[in-house]
Amino acid sequence: MIKNYETDYRLKLKDARSRYKWDSFGKNNEDTLVTVGNVGFTAFDMSGHDRYRSLWEHYYKDCQGVIFIIDSSDKLRLVVAKEELDMLLQHPDIAGRKMPILFLANKMDLPDSLTTVKLVSGLGLDKIQNKPWHVRTTNAITGEGLQAAIEWFTDQIRDIHINKR
Repeated sequence: MIKNYETDYRLKLKDARSRYKWDSFGKNNEDTLVTVGNVGFTAFDMSGHDRYRSLWEHYYKDCQGVIFIIDSSDKLRLVVAKEELDMLLQHPDIAGRKMPILFLANKMDLPDSLTTVKLVSGLGLDKIQNKPWHVRTTNAITGEGLQAAIEWFTDQIRDIHINKR
C-alpha cells in the first residue's frame, strides 16, 4: 500500500527501469505490479487527500507493508501525516502484525525542506515497534533514492515471509 501525502507524486525510475517492472502506476486506486528480482508485489496509490483517507482501512487486512510518501518541503502537512500514521499503526488489522514501513521523503533537494532527523522526530518513528521502518530521501523528478528504497522494502517483505515458514 502506498500512502501519498503529496499532490502529484509519481514514482519515476529512469535508470532503474531495467531492474523494476512497473505495469502501471496506481492512480485512482489502480494497482501496480512491482517486480524486484524474484519478488513481486502489488502496490496501490491510496492518495493522501482528505476525501480518500477513509478508504485506506479497507486494504489493511491484506497489506504486507506500507510505503508512506512525505513531501519534505511541506512542514505544515507533517502534523497531518503524523496523525494519519498514528491511526494506521493503531488499527486492529495493522497493530499486531510485523510489516515493513518505508517512508519516502520526497523533495529533500528543495531549500528549507525538513531533514531526515526532523522527519523521524516529527512523525515519532522512534516509537514504532514490531515493524521494521526506513526513511529514504527521494526525488520524484529524477528517481533518485527510489532504487535503494524499493530494494530495502522488498528485502524486508521477503525476510518476513521466509521467517514465517
